[in-house]
Amino acid sequence: MSFPRHIFREYDVRGVADRDLSDGLARALGASFAWILRGGEAGAGGEAGAGGEVGDAGAASSRRLRVAVARDARLSSDRLFQALTAGLREGGTDVVSVGVGPSPLLYFAAHHLGTDGAVMITASHNPGPDNGFKMMRGKASFFGKDIQRLADLVSDLAGKEGEPPAARLTGTLTGTLTEVDVSDAYVASVREGTRLPRTDLRFVVDAGNGAAGPLGLRTLRALGFDPDPLFCELDGTFPNHHPDPTVPENLEALRARVKDTGSALGVAWDGDGDRIGVVDEQGEVIWGDRLLVLFARALLRERPGAAILGEVKCSEVLYADIAAHGGRPILWKTGHSLIKTKMKEEGALLAGEMSGHMFFADRWPGFDDAIYATARLLEILVSEGQSVRALLSDLPETFATPEIRVSCPDAIKFEVVRYVTEHYRRTHPVIDIDGARVDFGDGAWGLCRASNTGPVLVLRFEARTAERRDAIRAEVESVVRDGLHAAGGER
Repeated sequence: MSFPRHIFREYDVRGVADRDLSDGLARALGASFAWILRGGEAGAGGEAGAGGEVGDAGAASSRRLRVAVARDARLSSDRLFQALTAGLREGGTDVVSVGVGPSPLLYFAAHHLGTDGAVMITASHNPGPDNGFKMMRGKASFFGKDIQRLADLVSDLAGKEGEPPAARLTGTLTGTLTEVDVSDAYVASVREGTRLPRTDLRFVVDAGNGAAGPLGLRTLRALGFDPDPLFCELDGTFPNHHPDPTVPENLEALRARVKDTGSALGVAWDGDGDRIGVVDEQGEVIWGDRLLVLFARALLRERPGAAILGEVKCSEVLYADIAAHGGRPILWKTGHSLIKTKMKEEGALLAGEMSGHMFFADRWPGFDDAIYATARLLEILVSEGQSVRALLSDLPETFATPEIRVSCPDAIKFEVVRYVTEHYRRTHPVIDIDGARVDFGDGAWGLCRASNTGPVLVLRFEARTAERRDAIRAEVESVVRDGLHAAGGER
């Protein structure tokens, strides 16, 4: 079996558990990550935990490092937990297990406990047979070049058959394993970070049988709500629907329940609870950029002038609305790790993505958390006394496509984007921080970007009329086909 280098992606490590994630690889990953945290391989980014800067080998080696670990309910997660934590402990770090739960619970644990690192065992919204690892160094995301350096170390340790040699992994577990329940502290922090009177607002929560279900219901009930639960039991086979709220088909059961019960809204959480999907009282989907408009308006009433981040797939309406309400809109790259890093650089208090990642640095530590985003949405609805649909009724109507994914080999996808960028730069304004976002005037734009997570080009289009949108789409797709041909791919 060759080393599965392809599973080490921009933001995480993710693959088919039984094929790509052997016990040996997970153990080697744990030991390699411990080595990096101890200063053996300092990366470019990240923050240290208490007691010294990451990359300062002297500071790191003078004390015991702690790594928080959580896992989702996938069938392979327990196995990977055992292997990963063995590797971390062989690497000399103490493991703090926070149990089964969503990614935001792990992020919270890293902040609350002040650990030096954290690892979440999850494949997010991927199919049930998949699994993976998301990592933090201190309170910061571990991504990009750091993950590629980690891949080098894991490859050296894991060997061809995925079993680590005795050269660096002796089997001696020098670190400890402690179980810590931070769920009470999490619920208390959400209560402290929201302003909600008791209310009889009716709404539906669809957790998709993912990791956020039990903790999310418990948190919302602690806030005084009585949510109508839909698929909130943990089941790593995801028997009811795929746990990805960005796909309309996965929201059909939620939409039907909202309309059948006359609820004020429906909320969906993805497989590891860091992304939110919303449908209004009529069952219509509220996509991430429009949801961010709601959050931005509420924030700017209290924090005028605040910096708020969106990403390249978000509507022009979002950025105009932030500016109109006295905020400082920032258009940035797609990707939760990139967004969190940019938020810190800009001192931004809020950010969001089309995918449903919502980041609050106002009354919250700044990580993406679908449960907390739900609480903040409910706070807005209760305080305003209006529905989601009513609160967004003044937004100008535009016609946008969903994400359009075009297969493109990894080897040429960035070359195709460069082709599109140079084609349009001669005649149109182009924002090229993450792909090519071409401004066609009068609020119309088209996007072509290379996915950081697969052999795909991502396209999106928006205009004030459907006809204009479709015309722009046809034109850009033709240029993309030319770019594919020029790069040696199929048109």
